[in-house]
Formats: sequence, structure tokens, C-alpha cells
Amino acid sequence: MPVRVETFARIEEAARALAATRSARFLGGGTIVMRSVNEGDQSFDTIVRATDPAFRAIRSSGDGFVLGAGVTMAMIASNRDLAFLHPVARAVGGPAVRTMATIGGNLFADAPYGDFAAALLALGARIDIAGSGGAGTTIDDLLRDRARFGQSLVASVSIPRPRDPDAFRFLKVSRVKPKGVSVMSIAAHLPQSGGRIQGARIAYGAMGPAPLRATAVERALEGRPLDAAAIERAAAVATEGIDPPTDAIASGWYRREVAAVHLKRMLAMQGRA
Repeated sequence: MPVRVETFARIEEAARALAATRSARFLGGGTIVMRSVNEGDQSFDTIVRATDPAFRAIRSSGDGFVLGAGVTMAMIASNRDLAFLHPVARAVGGPAVRTMATIGGNLFADAPYGDFAAALLALGARIDIAGSGGAGTTIDDLLRDRARFGQSLVASVSIPRPRDPDAFRFLKVSRVKPKGVSVMSIAAHLPQSGGRIQGARIAYGAMGPAPLRATAVERALEGRPLDAAAIERAAAVATEGIDPPTDAIASGWYRREVAAVHLKRMLAMQGRA
């Protein structure tokens, strides 16, 4: 079946075209869509593109940043202001993949992919859907029910800048270094006030169909200093309420067994990963 390509100058126009039919897919960087094309996926017959410069823009906004959904991992890794995200961007594939893989695409990548989305979840990002009038949605809502946003177009992602560089941490666990597919990834935002954690957010990648919050770990850390005792408490509930998947990379049993070990390592990190 031939695939038609439609290119639009503005994100809003592309969003309308995408929403008009379920047989269309949006092409950002191509790491997901082009693989489907090459595999002969018959579920779509139209590819929608946007050349809007805003789609690949990075700008400061208040105490954070607004990143166009078409911003690539390579662009993030080369931006000095986004140094706290460099370890995350560099953990996504190899150099060729990073020049193509976009923020918007990573939000919809199936496990065991989606490491960057896990980091955005830990940071509490907000998602601007094209045509929504700027109301936006939380990344928690989007990842909880991605199917609901299947024909929507993510325009941009707003993220806060961690006040303390050590408050944001990321760890990717893979069998092949440095660019293997994740056994799991862990991202944490652990802001502190008066030496105690206030507003902990811990996110796992490859531990469910989409990145998810480790709420039991967050509760174990909240209001406590990040010391050895708190880390042990967190590790004890590392997979509480979580049912890790089995795939070609690792079994659910293995992921459950190693999660506490890697969580402890990530929490004990000093400085950026």
C-alpha cells in the first residue's frame, strides 16, 4: 500500500490533518514511524510532517525551558543550558539515532524504549498539545493513557530547571554498553529544603508499558534527609505496586530482582550521572 506524505508549514495545520483521520501518523524524527513503514505496517496510509521552526525550538521560560517536540537528543546534548539532561539524551541510542530521535516521539515509544520520557516524568513536565489553546496536560496524564492522545500532536514540552544540579539524577541499566536497550532506567528529582527531601519524584522506564512513577519509593523518601537509612527504606519498596514486563531484554522476575540494587546506586550518586 502506498504511503502519502503531507507537509505543513505550521504545527496547528499538521495537528488538524493528523486528527482528521486514524490512518495518518506524524513523522517527527522517524525512529518509530519509518520502522513501521519499512515493516509494511498497513494501519496507516498517510504521513504528516511539519516544518514549523517552533517545533525544533529551545527557549528559556521563567524558571525552566520550553522544548519543541521536534527537538532531538543530539540538540539537547549540545545545549549548555540543558546540561542536567545531557546524560539522559546521550543514553538514547547511538549518534545516528540521537540526530533523529525527538522528545515528542520518545513520549510515545513503547517499552523498553522511552528513557527520556522517564526523565521528563521525574521532572514533572507539562505537555502542550497543538490546538489545545495552551492549556496543556501533565506528563503523568499523557503517559497514563497514551492511547487517548494517539491522534493528537505534541507541540512542546515545558520542564523546570532543577535549582540544585544534584537534585536530578538518571541511571540507565542495559546489558550492552553504551547504547543497549534498557533493562530499566531510573530518573529522580529530589529537591531538598532544610536538608530534607520535599516533593520527591521517582520514575522508572522499561518497568511497565510506559514510564511510571515509583510512588512507594517517593513516600519512603519524602520529608527525610537523603542518607543511608532513607536509601535503604526506599530500596525496600523499590517495586511495590509495580509489575515489570517480560521481553527479549529481560524477564519481569529479573527486573524486579535488580531494581532495588540500581535504585540504591542511583540515590547514592553525587553530582550528575
